Amino acid sequence: MKEKSGYRYVVLAMLILAYTFNFLDRQILGILKEPIKRDLGLTDTQLGLMGGLAFAMLYSTLAVPIAWAADRMSRTWIMTGALTLWSGFTMACGAATGFWSLFLARVGVGFGEAGGVAPAYSLVSDYFPKEQRARALAAYSFGIPVGSALGTLFGGLMAAYVDWRFAFFAVGGAGVLLAPFFKWVVNDPVRGAFDGATAATPAVAPGFMDVVRTVLPKRTFWLLAVGAACSSVCGYGVAFWLPSFFMRSLNLTLAQTSVYYGLIQLFGGVAGIWLGGALSDRLGAKSKSAYALVPAVCFLVGLPLFLLAMNTQSLAAAFLLFLIPTGLNLAWLGPVVTAVQHLAPANMRSTTSSLFLLVNNLFGIAVGLWIFGYLSDLLAPTYGAESMRYAIYYGSSFYVVAATLLYLASRRLNKDWT
Repeated sequence: MKEKSGYRYVVLAMLILAYTFNFLDRQILGILKEPIKRDLGLTDTQLGLMGGLAFAMLYSTLAVPIAWAADRMSRTWIMTGALTLWSGFTMACGAATGFWSLFLARVGVGFGEAGGVAPAYSLVSDYFPKEQRARALAAYSFGIPVGSALGTLFGGLMAAYVDWRFAFFAVGGAGVLLAPFFKWVVNDPVRGAFDGATAATPAVAPGFMDVVRTVLPKRTFWLLAVGAACSSVCGYGVAFWLPSFFMRSLNLTLAQTSVYYGLIQLFGGVAGIWLGGALSDRLGAKSKSAYALVPAVCFLVGLPLFLLAMNTQSLAAAFLLFLIPTGLNLAWLGPVVTAVQHLAPANMRSTTSSLFLLVNNLFGIAVGLWIFGYLSDLLAPTYGAESMRYAIYYGSSFYVVAATLLYLASRRLNKDWT
């Protein structure tokens, strides 16, 4: 079977590439918001709503019925259509003339990306055996730092040397071109092939309420989902607003910020995600609790280093300090997603993943991007140009809550693992 040979790594590479475009299109607004704010006359609160609520409200809610369909239909066709849609709406962002036109275009990006992640989680689980899944899902999650870094780097440079509208047109157009190639390369494998299912006896997709009754009563699910959501408040919020901190508080230009922060996201994020997946697979062989405990420890170690980086005057020292917490704060992706996958049978994985993403993204993205902008506007009369610094200080407390919830999940994970 192709899925049992080197072909699985080709598929993984294509999934990573699609996820890279997912985050490139999702996060590019973060580096472009300063010129957009200037040209369209927007506030930080409006930018936070555009980056968060506009994207998250359909992205989070539609992911559930789309994932339910992915448990029954071709996952690769769903992902191909999703990639085409979100890329097209990214191009539409470049034609925005004010708050509402850009807000609605961002809603469209979220609508498209609703079909991009949960089917991919399910595909990875059907191409890789249990003992490799945390690493495979961690590798898939490389799309987050790589996409975020490319969005920051190329988006910022294109905005600095051409304009911000061209940046949206260029990255969205590239995604539209990728979509048919993705469908040509990636095949749908047998569901649950590494969990006992065969092509002759495929897994039967259960009803939506069957998934709800299986997963939602498990306290472990809620601890993992809300814990991940609290980390995402900071993860998405900081990734969106840290470029503004660099420009406003450290006086970097747009082009300098795009290179500086893009490299932090790329190297720190890739290293941290791989560390979380590799450690969890190694330690999880002895106890499944490691899949929640490893990221909890990473959050607690990363937080003081992040605060230290925020208060370092040397750009070189700050770069090195930001690398570590950027990585540690993304280390949860491989292990937590793996744990969620194992709270339900193989034929429920797309829908289970979508329920997890509903909690994580609706809270993490919608609240995370908005709350930092809101706090910045609220604190501006007191701290002036430094208001974003203090907004990030207050918001980073969510990492402590995330670590606590994941520690509690670690104590129940062995019992609920399937």
